Amino acid sequence: MENIDIWNKGLTLIKKNLNNDIFELWFKPTTFKSYDNGEVNISVPNRYCGEWLKTNYYGLIRDALINITQEKDIKINFVPAKEREKTEETEIIKQAPVKSTLFQEKRMLNKKYNFENFIVGPSNQFAHAAALAVAENPGKSYNPLFIYGGVGLGKTHLINAIGDHVARNKPDVKIIYLTAEQFTNEVVAAIRYDKMYAFKEKYRNIDMLLVDDIQFFSGKDKSQEEFFYTFNALYEAHRPVVMSSDKYPKEMLKIEERLRSRFEWGLIADIQQPDFETRMAILKQKAELENIKLPEDVILFLVDAIKTNIRVLEGALIRLGAYGSLTGKPITVELAKDILKATISEKEKTITSDAIQKATSEYFQIKLVEIKSKKRTKNLVMPRQVAMYLCRELTALSYPEIGKCFGGKDHTTVMHACRQIEKLKEKESRLKDIVDALIKTLKA
Repeated sequence: MENIDIWNKGLTLIKKNLNNDIFELWFKPTTFKSYDNGEVNISVPNRYCGEWLKTNYYGLIRDALINITQEKDIKINFVPAKEREKTEETEIIKQAPVKSTLFQEKRMLNKKYNFENFIVGPSNQFAHAAALAVAENPGKSYNPLFIYGGVGLGKTHLINAIGDHVARNKPDVKIIYLTAEQFTNEVVAAIRYDKMYAFKEKYRNIDMLLVDDIQFFSGKDKSQEEFFYTFNALYEAHRPVVMSSDKYPKEMLKIEERLRSRFEWGLIADIQQPDFETRMAILKQKAELENIKLPEDVILFLVDAIKTNIRVLEGALIRLGAYGSLTGKPITVELAKDILKATISEKEKTITSDAIQKATSEYFQIKLVEIKSKKRTKNLVMPRQVAMYLCRELTALSYPEIGKCFGGKDHTTVMHACRQIEKLKEKESRLKDIVDALIKTLKA
């Protein structure tokens, strides 16, 4: 067997243990360099690629090559291709623009999301006011702004509205809007193509950064590190950073503490589930914009049936409008129920804190009055924390509201309980099974 075959056969084994995207990104660009006395040298495009392979896949590569060579042990060296004569920094200065498609790509704001068409109600009034203040006084009011709330409640709309407002009033301002997932993809590509300098230049010299779904950074150490330094650079230059998440900062357990603390430096604004009147206003506005005409009783049915996700509510409206337009049939409540049966339930069950407390008390065989009491005996602490956690997961109640349901507990007590259960669930499969069983019972 020729030496070069060692790496080719090794790659075949490695590929079986990875998804195709990972293999194509990190392993395909590598080439065999040399093999001598149990030491294999592999050529990689740049040092970042070599460091990534060494950190994340060294064991997998070693096992594959031992299998091929039948050596007892093997050492792998990742050798960067010959450095170009000019440094990356020099190239970036002279290139205008940088040719990599990664850095040519523009993150465009969604023009349909602006303040003019955002319906304000009790559930989002505070977040809307904070967003408008940032848009009118970027960098001076509430920096950073952190907006959190459930899926489909308007976080993306508000973030885009901030960017739209600033862009319209200050056309020369450099704004980047993107999701945390897109930021992570750029970090990976920058490492892969040895473009970290260009990456840093791009993000640390803008006037405003808008990042959606920040919770996506959970568990992604390199992305967190790059965002941490990007955040610091912008913050120190008094440039606004706006973020959204489906969780409160302290609930994001796989985000580094130093980063979570920065999320709390400015203002945190939450968006709750909208009330009936707000949902009705949103749906009627959407129907008008899309020129969809539905009977009033059908509109009422939709608003009453879909309470927790505005995106789903609007999607249901568009689906009914399309069905009526394509078939020519008049849309009735009964027809709407049939068309949307996979999306909604006619009798959507509302899970209350009382139901959660009752189910938890019965499961742990304690008295209902005890779970609300101030006693902190060992047999009560865990059930109480589980019940608080379930209230947070299954209802729209805020931390202070949950505290009131448990005999007037402070909101920090509720937050601690939720974080504690979240941590323990990852370590103790028994607790995870208990929580899952209670959720199943409550949703049945």
